[in-house]
Amino acid sequence: MKISAPTALEPDSVQLDHAANDATDHQCPGKTAGRPRAADKQARLESLLQTAACLFLEKGYSKVSLEMIAREAHVAVRTIYVKFGGKAGLLNAVIAEGRARFFAGMSSMDTDTRPMEEVLADFGQRFLGLVSAPAFVKLHRMVIAEAHSTPELAITFNQAGPQQTREQLSRFFARPEIKAQLRTEVPHEALAVHLINCLLGDQLSRVLFAADTPPTAEENQRRVAQGLDLFLNGVRRPARD
Repeated sequence: MKISAPTALEPDSVQLDHAANDATDHQCPGKTAGRPRAADKQARLESLLQTAACLFLEKGYSKVSLEMIAREAHVAVRTIYVKFGGKAGLLNAVIAEGRARFFAGMSSMDTDTRPMEEVLADFGQRFLGLVSAPAFVKLHRMVIAEAHSTPELAITFNQAGPQQTREQLSRFFARPEIKAQLRTEVPHEALAVHLINCLLGDQLSRVLFAADTPPTAEENQRRVAQGLDLFLNGVRRPARD
């Protein structure tokens, strides 16, 4: 079965990738002077998230304090506590913002009326674009390195990233019209995990030994088509004679 996937979003459309470029140059952005008052609140929030992402990727989660982030972003530490509840909440917001940028423009999988194959191809292309982005790879490596010493990092990463993806897919596979096309003995939660595995392949090796240059849109498109073919051939309900 051949499935055509849509063109991938460019990796640097994600907040974390902008931060990765800044971290490489050792220049974390702070507040931009001269913003119009009407846009100042949003501008400060974006600057805070980008500054936090830059510092996390450059120095590591455990070595970055709220005081350091507040100083670079030109905000009060209390502001971070009020808006995000602390460093873990701020990291959650950074990851969520990056994830949202890759899935921006995609119809909600809870209500999308396109054929199942088209919806999954769209999801797969965006998902591989996200996990292949240099900043995401760097973030994932940081989580692996610090998970034992800083459990809140691993928990926050999972809740803001992988868990959101599994829940998004589980809801899709639980939709009655989608469920009717799939084998009844496979729980929708298991379908979500299986699809992710089919798309990612050997995920740990890809993260630890990823090439410096992310895969092209065409390479990701081929991987999505192969992964979906493997997935659907294994879980689709057999046609009645």
